[in-house]
Amino acid sequence: MAYQKKELKKDIIITIKRLGINGEGIGYYKKKIIFIPGALPDEVVVAKIIKTHPGYIEGELVRIKEKSPNRVAFPNKVDPEIGGLELAHLSYDKQLEFKKDIVLESLRKYHPRGYQKYKVKNTIPAKENWHYRAKAQYQIEFSKGKTKLGMYAPNSRRLIDLPEMPTQSKNTQKTERLIKKLIDKYHMPVANWRKHFDGIKTVVVREAASTGEMQVTFITIGKKINGLKKLAQEVMKLDNVVSVFQNETDWNNPQIWGNKTIKLAGKNQIVEHILDKKFALSPRAFFQLNPEQTEILYSEAIKLLNLAPDQVLIDAYSGVGTIGLIASDYVKQVIGIESIPEAVEDAMHNVKLNHVRNAEYLQGSVEKILPQLKNSGVPIDALIVDPPRTGLAKSLIKTIMQVKPESFVYISCNPSTLAQDLVMLSEVYDVRVIENVDMLPQTARCEAIAKLVLRKDN
Repeated sequence: MAYQKKELKKDIIITIKRLGINGEGIGYYKKKIIFIPGALPDEVVVAKIIKTHPGYIEGELVRIKEKSPNRVAFPNKVDPEIGGLELAHLSYDKQLEFKKDIVLESLRKYHPRGYQKYKVKNTIPAKENWHYRAKAQYQIEFSKGKTKLGMYAPNSRRLIDLPEMPTQSKNTQKTERLIKKLIDKYHMPVANWRKHFDGIKTVVVREAASTGEMQVTFITIGKKINGLKKLAQEVMKLDNVVSVFQNETDWNNPQIWGNKTIKLAGKNQIVEHILDKKFALSPRAFFQLNPEQTEILYSEAIKLLNLAPDQVLIDAYSGVGTIGLIASDYVKQVIGIESIPEAVEDAMHNVKLNHVRNAEYLQGSVEKILPQLKNSGVPIDALIVDPPRTGLAKSLIKTIMQVKPESFVYISCNPSTLAQDLVMLSEVYDVRVIENVDMLPQTARCEAIAKLVLRKDN
């Protein structure tokens, strides 16, 4: 259905039926689904049609005619166009319900075997709903004689300068603001994506919540950035900053991070503490953004594994070794598998840091290493996977179905890919329970833990 230009401009009235997976309000206009960010279920809103697609319409909220009782005030002095606050206008108890609902909705969409009988538990709430993010990753640009350091508005190249981000830790935001002043003071070259000038592209500040240590990384276009070492020395004088790095990338890389990282000053890693274990983190190493909720997430996952002292646990997508090292107290041996070399180095460092004697970490793809372990006679009693948002590769799912670990836990940050993967996995596994842990309050992101048990007929 095509809409005339005058119809695209006029106000339309929509009743919101439910929330979409990204937290946007969903209604219908002339029997076609319309997505309206910022609108809530049971609200009657005035909206504009922004863009039409074959299967849906993009809308923009103009005003609310009938307000939901679950609507709360958006954070004061915060730009409403900033990303990462998709649910900040929804009461927290309803956010928790929403995160359970998107798991149920994903299961209904892909209907893995027996999904109607899955026990999906209520979302475990976060103790702190604000200022929980331990890593700030801000983009930088220089335009019209002014330096901007901040976050892009969703789906745009419009940079919101040094935003007040209420989910970000106060210390990381303070450090980002001070770094911007230093960049201006020393007239540092800033990357220009329009003209392809080399310079600083992104400023990353990571904080270890338990120790207060902070690690700064300048992601740059180009290797030799004039004055970068001098800037690093000045940044090292800021409170709690213990290391400064440079990560090199280029204009052809669609990712934020490049593959080469060098230390400019300070320590090789910062140290975080989770569940009585220490974890040294290098700049590119993955670590959950919410340290406090990470303890709950990993505790629940290990509990669901139901480990025994004589078992071998495979920790796939092991990162810096967090889950495996915590679980090492309960099993005979832990073998971690990770594709990023720096993360494997960190994991082996963390083995020594915690005086763990029964864990080792291998670098490579899980789908290749897992069958190699099985063929070499390693008993794969238990498996835990924590993949990226894209989920498990089909080749890995086939490998898991061949190896058939008795105990299997899947941590997912994307209910949609979890449900898709369960379609294949449920051919040989029963899903006993799915637990949700709210890792990122005020966002539509959901972290789910699925416990799978090998069926007796396999």
